[in-house]
Amino acid sequence: MKVDILAFGAHPDDIELGCGGSIAKAVADGKNVGLIDLTRGELGTRGSASIRDKEAALAAELLGVKFRKNLGFRDGFFVNNEPHQLEIIKLIREHQPELVLCNAIDDRHIDHAKGSQLVSDACFLSGLTKIETNNSAGEAQTAWRPARVYHYIQWKEITPDIVFDISGFLDKKIEAINAYASQFYDEKSDEPATPISSKNFLDSVRYRAQNLGRLAGVDAAEGFTVERTPLITNFDQLH
Repeated sequence: MKVDILAFGAHPDDIELGCGGSIAKAVADGKNVGLIDLTRGELGTRGSASIRDKEAALAAELLGVKFRKNLGFRDGFFVNNEPHQLEIIKLIREHQPELVLCNAIDDRHIDHAKGSQLVSDACFLSGLTKIETNNSAGEAQTAWRPARVYHYIQWKEITPDIVFDISGFLDKKIEAINAYASQFYDEKSDEPATPISSKNFLDSVRYRAQNLGRLAGVDAAEGFTVERTPLITNFDQLH
């Protein structure tokens, strides 16, 4: 299935936290979107891999995407090397996205920056015709390079290159995040506290979107850093 947007996250819930509003709006606008988790988040302090599998499926349903896949890379220990790159290249060539969204370029969790660079490198390599890959049926795949690669923002405060208006979709973003009941704030939970399980963290997700919206003159927005200078063809495209 060809998609317009393919979003990657090192762990289940990265995508929802970083760009869930943008995905929900893109789906509402008629775009085909697919989600790819690199790991099952099995090293997470709270919950388990099987619990997070179910939470990820629920979040995908709430966002209305076409599919969600998990590559099963080792949480905490995957690396940016040829075997990992090839697995991502196969998915890029299978789904031929125009836009790829992926992890923050720098962040608190080491997997986020690793995942960011891994996906970025795979997007470039996927366009090289001399790299040969086959699909699940054993058929040769055609080279494909996404036109744009954008990196969402996560724990750290990174100045975005562009912001995407998610006015009217912030509540949907929060709903998708809350699908991960094992990971985020629950006053009745007896699980160990983590940096993302506090009420302050969950509130900060909403505050950040509202503040980026304030700066851009809309109700809410999500920020991205880009790899290639954004281009407009006339000044009317700027808001």
